[in-house]
Amino acid sequence: MSPAYSLAVDAMGGDQAPDVVVQGLDIAAERHPGARFLLVGDEAKLAPLLVRHPRAAALCTVRHAPDAISGDMKPTAALRLRGASMRVAIDAVAAGEASGVVSAGNTGALLALAKIVIKTLPGIDRPAMAAIGPSARGDVVLLDLGANVVCDTRNLVEFAVMGDIFARTVLGLTAPSIGLLNVGSEELKGSDKLRLAAETLRASHLGPQFHGFVEGHDIAAGTTDVVVTDGFTGNVALKTGEGALKLMSQMLREVFSASLAAKLGYLLVRPGLERLREWLDPRRYNGAVMLGLGGVVVKSHGGTDAQGFAHAVDVAMDMVVHRFNDGIRDGLGRLAALAPVPGAAGDGTAAPNGAGLGTTGNGSGNGPADNAGPEPGSANGGSRLAAAR
Repeated sequence: MSPAYSLAVDAMGGDQAPDVVVQGLDIAAERHPGARFLLVGDEAKLAPLLVRHPRAAALCTVRHAPDAISGDMKPTAALRLRGASMRVAIDAVAAGEASGVVSAGNTGALLALAKIVIKTLPGIDRPAMAAIGPSARGDVVLLDLGANVVCDTRNLVEFAVMGDIFARTVLGLTAPSIGLLNVGSEELKGSDKLRLAAETLRASHLGPQFHGFVEGHDIAAGTTDVVVTDGFTGNVALKTGEGALKLMSQMLREVFSASLAAKLGYLLVRPGLERLREWLDPRRYNGAVMLGLGGVVVKSHGGTDAQGFAHAVDVAMDMVVHRFNDGIRDGLGRLAALAPVPGAAGDGTAAPNGAGLGTTGNGSGNGPADNAGPEPGSANGGSRLAAAR
């Protein structure tokens, strides 16, 4: 039986909820007229907003949830708040009522709840957080971004499988190239787990797409369409990229306001700078995704506007419509034909401990950590819809 709703939407998550959420759904409704949304939140606050946004109202069913998970609430505390809008939305996915969930709420709570309530797909050891960012050659997928601080060979190989399907689904690529982030591109560089992961990928169905090792500068250069790494390194790379973009923006403002001549020069180059601003618009990259779960889970930036939230919905709808999880199952089935991946259950290789659900992950890989996950910021997340081009 098909789910009644395409997506469950946490109406109360985010800095400007529920206003921005409903406005974003109104924009998304025009792009996805066949979708059905379960809008979860305070009914008294949602009713007047839906009156003002009839396109969203036509596609939404409201489910009352009186509580909201605050941005500073620890994941362990959020697990106990069963009446919260985020929890009720996730419960709907776990129950098969909806194919996925979108929330702009507390990142750590969303990751913890999704992993415990929705659970991972069979054959997936740990889910990964993936997002899309800009590069010199177009969009690039980066994972993991903080869901697993410590990873073994098996995790990296599974991340590559999930990143491949994600790039096919959301970026529309037929054979995305894949790279493993390392301290050098030479085959002898890096840890044993990285070299074993590279050997496994070369021998797998992804072999023709596997580029090999890539370095940090290759992310922005767009050397590969997908960059695979552990959550600690991925989160550092993400935040470094965000900082670089902010620095560039600040320096440009200072340069073009330094003198009258600079201001006149700005008028001449303004069309090009406007195009650059559109290309790097953080709203276009809003929507980090938890891959490897039994349903689609998309995290919108908490401070986004309606356009940004609509893009997060776009990403989730792409994954639902193109049956993303079916692609994961197929990829895992092909991997099963290979020799056991080091770190997999039953192969006699112990996996490392301590990969929690967070940027500083203090728990095991099977439980929530109280410092969890990155906010999808100015340089990550995203949709590749034609409307954004």
